[in-house]
Amino acid sequence: MKTARVFLVLALIGLLAACAPAAAPATPAGPATLTVMTHDSFAVSEELIRQFEQENNVTLVFAKSGDTGAAVNLAVLSKDAPRADVFYGVDNTFLSRALEAGIFEPYASPLLADIPAEFKLDPANGALPVDYGDVCINYDKAYFAGKGLAVPASLDDLLKPEYRGLLVTENPATSSPGLAFLMATIAQYGPEGYLAYWQGLVDNGLVVASDWETAYYTNFSGSSGKGAQPMVVSYGSSPAAEVIFADPPREDAPTASIVGDNACFRQIEFVGILKGTQQRALAEKFVDFMLGTAFQEDMPLQMFVFPVNSQAQLPDVFARNVQIPAKPATLDPARINANREAWINAWTEVVLK
Repeated sequence: MKTARVFLVLALIGLLAACAPAAAPATPAGPATLTVMTHDSFAVSEELIRQFEQENNVTLVFAKSGDTGAAVNLAVLSKDAPRADVFYGVDNTFLSRALEAGIFEPYASPLLADIPAEFKLDPANGALPVDYGDVCINYDKAYFAGKGLAVPASLDDLLKPEYRGLLVTENPATSSPGLAFLMATIAQYGPEGYLAYWQGLVDNGLVVASDWETAYYTNFSGSSGKGAQPMVVSYGSSPAAEVIFADPPREDAPTASIVGDNACFRQIEFVGILKGTQQRALAEKFVDFMLGTAFQEDMPLQMFVFPVNSQAQLPDVFARNVQIPAKPATLDPARINANREAWINAWTEVVLK
């Protein structure tokens, strides 16, 4: 009897189960959002962004936040309520400010194994190197060839009378390349001697522009062909850009860079995971993405900077037209942070008096 009742109960359970509606399939979670704060010059191929988003089920939001200095200041001021998960674009001239403020969470990306030690300026791996660029003196090849004039090989050469009035630079108080060139002179002559060097440049007819656009496109003869100065403080990648944007097209650059010891200042840009992110795992993946070869090989033609990943290859137009200095000028980021304003103010007194 008991057995019969058991069979009856089981039969009823089976009948109810058969009549019950089928469970709805689980709805896949929508994409998460990862916000990346950058400086205004950030650029990347749309194809790479879409690929990263699809592979990681994420929507990337890029928050451009001004030039490097402004972006760093914003990241520091908002560190208790961060506006992003990742910050890209702090360079070695502002790195110490970011590190001292403690805005980054350490992350030892496995891709660091492919990056030379010279680019790793944060031993704690809060700020990881992404790219570098050199600020050099670019010169108009046709001018020097036409005049039969030797190209200066060093900063000292610029003081010679044959180069009087031939150099335009930017004000370091208002221009990033101008500031970088100021740092190169401090690296070469020290804080005790750089002002005397700048006085020598002034005495030799130095021209100062307020910004890079004016210096390069108005004063410099190598780009417009109409400027009065055949030498300009610009980027080491500028000769490649001259070929890429040439109209009509051309195979070789009309300009080149002076790359003697300490004549160029090396700028290194970093990425870091902002402290307090709620998307730590995705932030790590994005950092790895930036250090990987696909992104690294995309950068030169997007932002005209050079990859730090030793496995990345340069585009042919860069390989053919860019001179990379064997001994670029560098300064300790903490030293720059402590003295930047004083150095600029002293420069202003000497050069713009």
